[in-house]
Amino acid sequence: MSLYRNIVWFIKGMREYTRSGFENASKSFVEKDLDVSMVGRSFMITGANSGIGKATAMVIAKKGGTIHLVCRNKERAERAREEIISASGNTEVYVHVLDLAETRKVWEFAEAFKKEHSSLNVLINNAGCMVNQREINSDGLEKNFATNTLGVYILTKCLIPLLEKSRDPRVITVSSGGMLVQKLNTDDLQTERAQFDGTMVYAQNKRQQVVMTEVWAKANPKIHFSVMHPGWADTPAVATAMPQFHQMMRDRLRMAEQGADTVIWLAVSRASTAFPSGLFFQDRQPVSAHLPLAWTHSSRQEVKVFVGRLESLAKLAMTAKPSE
Repeated sequence: MSLYRNIVWFIKGMREYTRSGFENASKSFVEKDLDVSMVGRSFMITGANSGIGKATAMVIAKKGGTIHLVCRNKERAERAREEIISASGNTEVYVHVLDLAETRKVWEFAEAFKKEHSSLNVLINNAGCMVNQREINSDGLEKNFATNTLGVYILTKCLIPLLEKSRDPRVITVSSGGMLVQKLNTDDLQTERAQFDGTMVYAQNKRQQVVMTEVWAKANPKIHFSVMHPGWADTPAVATAMPQFHQMMRDRLRMAEQGADTVIWLAVSRASTAFPSGLFFQDRQPVSAHLPLAWTHSSRQEVKVFVGRLESLAKLAMTAKPSE
């Protein structure tokens, strides 16, 4: 990671990712894009009990959509469900308890969901984590990678057949502008050899999500895939994982609802699917997934190796001893 990329990313962030950046961008939004009914359409949102996930669920519920909240903590999820129902008047809000860090359980959940539900119109991969000390999950995988990359990969891959059977299927993945300072690293996916830096591991995971989205879009033309950056939003996850950054930027951070705006636009508007599948979005516009002059592009071979290693890890998880 070069000093150049760090400096350019921070300058870009101060201009575009803050609350004022959203306010400037929103001047060109077409508000009627969101003037749609979602009655009869179903949405799965991971990490939906707080922050961007909850804000997204709230808006879509108010539009009549059926909401599947996929959350790690049952108590917080049930509380979020009650708040969403109370505010929206929509009772079609369901809680599913799942920790994306537990790899085999992700597969078990997706397989069970396919058996229980005849359709799923939109999958929103929002859940994520930034663990600042290296931790291993029950499957022996580094926790950030297991949650942000492999969990998202398995959940999405398993649900693709269900999505393909549904009308106007979409997959939206919430990434981060931090990925702009990272080039895909296929040699050390779980940070076993490099010095562990939770922030940089997270950024690498978010680059991996961009690459996965591009791969999925090419392989599954019936589904519209997109990946987005919500800007620097004031969420419980940011406050917990990056306390110094949160304290320094608190007055400039976007509200969770502002961070969720493009997720919602990608999930419900007709305008969003007019763009090609597989793009990276920020404030309702496709933007480059690479900084100017940055050597962060991946070769076809690097992408092939990356996907191959994900497939191998996913198969190991599926054939491991069943979860208790």
